[in-house]
Amino acid sequence: MIRTEALDRLPVRTAVPALERALDDRGVAVLCAPPGTGKTTLVPLVLAGLTGDGPVRRVVVAEPRRIAARAAARRMAWLLGERPGGRVGFTVRGERVVGPDTVVEVVTTGVLLQRLQRDQELAGVDVVIIDECHERHLDADTVAAFLLDVREAIRPDLRLVAASATTDAEGWARLLGDAPVVEAEGVSYPVEVVWAPPARPVKPPHGMRVDPALLTHVAATVRRALGEREGDVLCFLPGVGEIARVAGQLAGVDAEVLQVHGRAPAAVQDAVLAGSSGVRRVVLATSVAESSLTVPGVRVVVDSGLAREPRTDHARGLSALTTVRASQAAGRQRAGRAGREAAGAVYRCWDRAEDGRLARFPAPEIKVADLAAFALQAACWGDPEASSLALLDPPPAGAMAAAREVLGAIGAVDAAGRVTGRGVRMSRLGLHPRLARALLDGAAEVGARRAAEVVALLSEEPPREYGDDLAAALRTARRGQDGYAGRWKQEVRRLSNQVDGAGSGTGAGSGTGKSPGSGGARGISTGPDSGSGFGSGFGSGFGSGKTPDSGADSRGSRSDDAVVGLVAALAFPERVARARGEGAFLMVSGTGAELGDSSRLRSAPWLAVAVADRPAHAASARVRLAAVVDEGTALLAAGRLRVRGEEVRWADGDVVARSVDRVGAVELAVRPLKQPDPELVRGALVEGLEREGLGLLRWSRDSEQLRLRLAFLHRVVGAPWPDVSDGALLADPGAWLEPELSRARRRADLGRIDAGQALRRLLPWATGEAVRLDELAPERIEVPSGSRIRIEYGGEQPVLAVKLQELFGLAETPRVAGVPVLVHLLSPAGRPAAVTADLASFWQDGYKAVRAELRGRYPKHPWPEDPATVQATRYTSARLKRS
Repeated sequence: MIRTEALDRLPVRTAVPALERALDDRGVAVLCAPPGTGKTTLVPLVLAGLTGDGPVRRVVVAEPRRIAARAAARRMAWLLGERPGGRVGFTVRGERVVGPDTVVEVVTTGVLLQRLQRDQELAGVDVVIIDECHERHLDADTVAAFLLDVREAIRPDLRLVAASATTDAEGWARLLGDAPVVEAEGVSYPVEVVWAPPARPVKPPHGMRVDPALLTHVAATVRRALGEREGDVLCFLPGVGEIARVAGQLAGVDAEVLQVHGRAPAAVQDAVLAGSSGVRRVVLATSVAESSLTVPGVRVVVDSGLAREPRTDHARGLSALTTVRASQAAGRQRAGRAGREAAGAVYRCWDRAEDGRLARFPAPEIKVADLAAFALQAACWGDPEASSLALLDPPPAGAMAAAREVLGAIGAVDAAGRVTGRGVRMSRLGLHPRLARALLDGAAEVGARRAAEVVALLSEEPPREYGDDLAAALRTARRGQDGYAGRWKQEVRRLSNQVDGAGSGTGAGSGTGKSPGSGGARGISTGPDSGSGFGSGFGSGFGSGKTPDSGADSRGSRSDDAVVGLVAALAFPERVARARGEGAFLMVSGTGAELGDSSRLRSAPWLAVAVADRPAHAASARVRLAAVVDEGTALLAAGRLRVRGEEVRWADGDVVARSVDRVGAVELAVRPLKQPDPELVRGALVEGLEREGLGLLRWSRDSEQLRLRLAFLHRVVGAPWPDVSDGALLADPGAWLEPELSRARRRADLGRIDAGQALRRLLPWATGEAVRLDELAPERIEVPSGSRIRIEYGGEQPVLAVKLQELFGLAETPRVAGVPVLVHLLSPAGRPAAVTADLASFWQDGYKAVRAELRGRYPKHPWPEDPATVQATRYTSARLKRS
């Protein structure tokens, strides 16, 4: 029996007619409706014709999270007086509750992506609603791009709605071809903002770490809110670990404490969403409760101000969630939860002054996440570069390049970036491509069930209490009865069935069918199948019957530790790491890694690191989940990175020549080379010059002056005088350092090269201009006293530092290459007396003052009133008389 009264109370009902008109006219629309207005529950029912008199249409609703998909389906079924599986059903990874009469199906965006790849036409579907599109999850952006492609090429009748909980809809409207924007007013009540920063400063979040002092403060703020306000309290925290810690600190409060997140058991999720049964509640939730879920009974929100976002360190091969400050938009969404049913309050655990410095919106996932899965989806769609996809933000070029490199290494795409049959199969496993590779190749080695067990552990990181030993975590999950263990067992069954159902190994079909696009030109292109292993030699040996641990020669006889290590190494070969003492390891990627002091893995010689993050300002990554592997397994998994050969380079201040067997950054065997290749030695010496500078050569004073003279002429005269800057000289060292450079073998040999003699090779001898060097930029010039004074060429003007008396009788300033020198006039003792670039003016105006001072200090020297009429001298008055 339809609950008409409940449907009529939903505020979005007033906007439904405008939405239907927009879809009738344009086929696309953007629906903006605040959380709790019914956009997720009433709108699909109306568009499906399950309420009112409209025609029956098949509607698919895409939600960003499994918990939201289940909750939306249950709520819609309740409104119809039914249970899920009737006219309303849902499909999430590992769970499908639909029936023959299902008209509205709620799916996750990931499930819809898989469905689109299998059936681009979405046969039988009339309307697709992308819910919570404002959250900018990568799967949602990708689904929207694919659906727009479908509408343009093969299904212009497919109706598309982008539903957002915010009014920031302009971008989505443009993306959908200037789609109409339909706004629904929510019923909201005043929400008082209470600023509740910690009494003492707390450390900012970094990586996954949150200062325990902040969590203690959040728990205290929840207790304060319970004492000051009525109604249930909804507290926002960044993740499951923080929720558990705060829950522990709330022991003994006069309220039921509930935890809501993606890993929470279904029974707990249902209890939270069903509302209070008379007992006051404290609901600790992640950002899933910002807009995806409506928690009834909430009058107070406590906001920690933190959120989790994906980040990828492409240079170190590390990707993980990281804790960030929540955006202003998220803060508004969270606060709004307190005013859904009555006036409420939000306690913000930060200072009011900080609020204006927060980001306006969360970062789009496509800008910050690992794009390997996205790149595989785009390749399967027939657009490997993702250049033709309608996306709000283009994928960063660097992240896409890194993603394509990974896909090529695991055999998911060919050299041209086109998807292989193996890649098609990987894309249909519902896993990250790395984990798909580990499942397929691991199943061929250890069997589908055992490979699936490890991959299921890697696809959803175990709780912290399971520890950092992946093999121990596997055993805990097998015997566990907690919510994680239940989900893990369900995922193991799903993955095992998928591998067994299609046969293990890499013999996947190539995939056929046409992808929408211009004239069907972007169909799936398979190219040659790459077979098992990580492309060219990456993982060679797997599938060959050889076993990574020498004590086992069949699938069933391998220990859990050996199986876990093998599969983890297959998933993350560049994270295979060798011990370097005291819990420190070096990954083959070159990144250092460290284990916790209490870790039982500290004595392992090799590790396959599954999960690691790099704390801010830390030199090494922190290992959070890893498995012990032997050297054979490590080398097999990272085989593509193994290199044997001569290595001649500049290291530790000199040429190092050796024969090296290495896997990535990890050196396996090293021996010195007695007679290295001269060309390699020359290259190492040039590297040394580039890194440490030209000071490695022998520079006399005359050499330095020659370089300054040439630099002056290059600047003032130009060609054919050479550029002798560091960059120019290092760009072509052979032009001036040969043959000495090719004869050199070590740093000491560089120190014997006369830099001045080498520089003279750059003089314009061919044009004959070289002979004019001393004319254009003389090293010294003769002054009226007869002295030959050195000119300094280091500044903008050449500098002539000369005793004042030696210039008596000189009326004009000397010039060099047409540039007047800057004359530093010195006292008889060689101390500065005056500086001028215009001697004529100095004799006329400045000399009198200088003469008065110098006469008193140096009375034995001649100081004529008119210096233009006397002879220049280096001597005293007495000496002049004797001569």
